[in-house]
Amino acid sequence: MACNCQCNGNRAAIPPEWQEKFDILDQYIDSLELEKFPDRKRGCLIQILHRAQSLLGYLPEELQDHVAKKLAITRADVYGVISFYSYFTDKPIGRHKISVCTGTACFVKGAGKVLDEFRRRLNIREGETTPDGKFFLGALRCVGACSLAPVVMVDDKVYGNMTAEKVADVIKEYED
Repeated sequence: MACNCQCNGNRAAIPPEWQEKFDILDQYIDSLELEKFPDRKRGCLIQILHRAQSLLGYLPEELQDHVAKKLAITRADVYGVISFYSYFTDKPIGRHKISVCTGTACFVKGAGKVLDEFRRRLNIREGETTPDGKFFLGALRCVGACSLAPVVMVDDKVYGNMTAEKVADVIKEYED
């Protein structure tokens, strides 16, 4: 995969506001001592991407290039993992991440209607962030709370027994 960021692995191409977070990520990668165990580099990619996304909120091209260079793997290898796992995103997400569970139990109990109502009220599609940057809307396959179906998570808070009628109240709770 070709890189459009034009950084060529150069740390100078990293936006200044990310510099500290990249330093923290580098310290984390270095603490894994992968130079002693080079065959573990690919095996550690997912945990490194989790750490990176927790630092930046998403995985931009510059970060993907940086991780690829640190692990001596291709950018395509990094992007392949990011695009395969729904947890990872290469786009900025809103301050509040809304995730509607669409697993079997939730879907049967009306998760589709709940998701449709979030789409309508926020005027975005699944995988998008509102123009003001407040909300990101996504779907999960299962959150493991089937007895509370349908389930919505906003950031780390779980809302069980959701209905389309409750969506407005949930959104209102997070409007600043």
